[in-house]
This record gives sequence, structure tokens and C-alpha cells, in this order.
Amino acid sequence: MNSAAADPLDRIREFPDPPAEDGVADELQLTVIEPKRGWQVVDLRELWRYRELLYFLTWRDIKVRYKQTALGAAWAVLQPFATMVVFSLFVGRLVETAPGGVPYPLFVFAGLLPWTFFANGITAAGTSVVGNQNLVTKVYFPRLAIPISAAGAGLVDFAVAFGMLLALMAYYGVAPGAGVVLAPAILLLLTAALLGAGILLAALTVAYRDFRHVVPFLVQFGMFATPCIYLSPEVVAGPRGQLLLPLNPAYGLILNFRHALLGGPFDWYALAVSAAVGVGLLVLGCLYFRRVERTFADVI
Repeated sequence: MNSAAADPLDRIREFPDPPAEDGVADELQLTVIEPKRGWQVVDLRELWRYRELLYFLTWRDIKVRYKQTALGAAWAVLQPFATMVVFSLFVGRLVETAPGGVPYPLFVFAGLLPWTFFANGITAAGTSVVGNQNLVTKVYFPRLAIPISAAGAGLVDFAVAFGMLLALMAYYGVAPGAGVVLAPAILLLLTAALLGAGILLAALTVAYRDFRHVVPFLVQFGMFATPCIYLSPEVVAGPRGQLLLPLNPAYGLILNFRHALLGGPFDWYALAVSAAVGVGLLVLGCLYFRRVERTFADVI
């Protein structure tokens, strides 16, 4: 029996016991395994049953990331901090403060922090299934646990780097605004968008290995389509661009995450559009992943 036919995701039909012959136990029964067809929703009960596996996969990714490193978790701070220094040296000389009187280095770091979380999470989740091919082909478990754990490991990096952001806010004397209460909800929406894109790319990468080369390019390009370093995105994109840019789910979420922490008016249009796109991307990614996951063991 091949791996596709033995997939526990398949439907199981049980028939009445056949007539007992020659002392065969009456409790014997015939079981027929048939593949599911069509689009399938996420089985939350199954994911909950495998919650310990999800935890250990996430912990494994965290340990592997910092194994045999001299700086350890400090790399989570170094990446956005080094990028902030570069932009501050070359762009910060043209303007000392961002809108609202926020120092430019703090302005940039507050945008680069969620972007780094978003970009690294997509990259890790997009290649996670291919990177775990030995595990996928040997034992059954919900395949969604692989990209979810890869993206979840990035939350640890975000938490470490967030401490650096708080230190910079204290150094520059910038207090969070009243909108900071919305920051956790915006981060949750950003995580949903990250998971949607990562899960979709993880499934596509199994069938089309070209995506391993496409994802880094898209991530690099995406930073310039996200208000991480721009003081005024409308000047760069223009009025029409302001209506289209929120179709990038990271745009409105990162823009308003920074406003929530540093103060400033919320862009409700960008927040609503980006949140809707992010949630839609999560639903689409999960549906497509569930549709093709039974073939992973055969084509990976």
C-alpha cells in the first residue's frame, strides 16, 4: 500500500463483520480506506492533538538556529539594528526627525522589527517542508505543523528584538501612545499573513523547486514596498499608489504597528485592507496545503 493510500487523512468506512468461519473471532471487520476529495478545511482538533509535536518542532528550529553560534540570540537584534544603522547613516543625514518628532533611527527600527519578523518567517516556512523531507516520508503527523513551527520560531526572535526597541524608546525619551493597546492585535494579524504566505509557499515549493529561488527575491523586493524606511510613503507611491499598496498585507499592518508604538494617526483604510488580504491569504494557503499534502511523500 502506498503512502497516499495509507494517509490517516483519508476517510475510513467500516462494514459489518463477515460471517465467522472455523472459529474466526466475531470481532473481525473489514476496513476500506478511501482518499478524501476536494478542498478540505484545517482540522483544528488534529492540530491540538499534536500540540506537543508542534512545540518540539518549534523548539528544535530555535535550537538549530543558534547552535554553535558565538552571539546566540543576539543575532535577532543584530539584523534589524545593523540595517537601521545603515539607513540612518545614509538617509538620516537628510532628515533628523520623522513625523511627530520621532528620531529617525527609532522610526526605522520600529518598522524594520516587524518586517524582519515577517520576512524571515516567510522564508523559513516556505522551505520548511522540503527541509524536513526525511520526517515527511517516514511518519504521519499534520503536515501543517512544519510551516507553523518554522514561523513560530520567529516569535522568539521578535520578542528578543522587541526588548531592543523598548531600550531605544527609553533612550530617545519616546513614550508609547494610547494606540499601543492595538499593537498585539496588529501583531496577530501580521502573524496570520505570515503563516498564510509561508504555508502557501511551502506547498508550492514541494512541487516547484523554483520557489526556493523566488522567495528570497520577493522578500528583498518587499521591503521597498513596505513603509519600513520611508518617512512619507504617499510621496513615493503617489495618490493611486496609496490605494494599491495596502494590498501588500505587510504594508498596512507594519505602518499601523509603528503608529501604535510611537504614536501617530492610524491609517484605518490601509489597516483594514491589509488585514483582509492577510486573513484571506491564510485561508487560501491552508486550503491549498490541505489539498496537496497527501502527495508530499511521493514527490518530495
